Amino acid sequence: MRTTRGAATAAATLTLLLVAGCAAETEPAADTMTASEEPMDETSDDMSDDMSDEPEEDMAEDHEDDAMADDAADEDLAAVYDFTATTLDGEEFSGAELAGSPAVLWFWAPWCPTCRAQIPAVTALSETYGDDVSVVAVGGLDDAEAISAMAQSDIAGPTHLVDDAGEVWQHFGMTQQSTFVVLDDAGEVVLEGSVPADELDATVADLAG
Repeated sequence: MRTTRGAATAAATLTLLLVAGCAAETEPAADTMTASEEPMDETSDDMSDDMSDEPEEDMAEDHEDDAMADDAADEDLAAVYDFTATTLDGEEFSGAELAGSPAVLWFWAPWCPTCRAQIPAVTALSETYGDDVSVVAVGGLDDAEAISAMAQSDIAGPTHLVDDAGEVWQHFGMTQQSTFVVLDDAGEVVLEGSVPADELDATVADLAG
């Protein structure tokens, strides 16, 4: 009987030791899993922070691009008025005088039959819309005497520029006579070329408001 009880006690003790040992071996595994999860959380947080910063950087770049585009547009519009010329009276005319209101520039030559035929339409524009729209006749492709003589005798109303050197013509890229350039009050070209009188009148009427 004593031998049986001793054997039973030994067996129970061995079982407890084995259970305790198993528990001790499984506990570090839990720690290992927890430790391995922590770097993943930190990495996820860092990625979230990086992603949240990207839209702000993109927005800043977009604003810079828009500002640069606006500056370039302003420079282009300012360049439209960057010219000088001489009037019939020999006075200097600055293109800046046209800024802020619509303008019609008519590029003509004294020997041009089409230009002569358009004189009534040009003078009518000046008489009808002259208070709201600047009408400027830019005579060229001839000498100053011929331009001045015809402008004074036959073309009443517009502001006349004697452009015998062709500087204003070159500024606006004109290559042939009887051509119109119509600018709105911001200096943008809204109509250009050899246009019919009715289309010219309708465009100027809209600008005059």
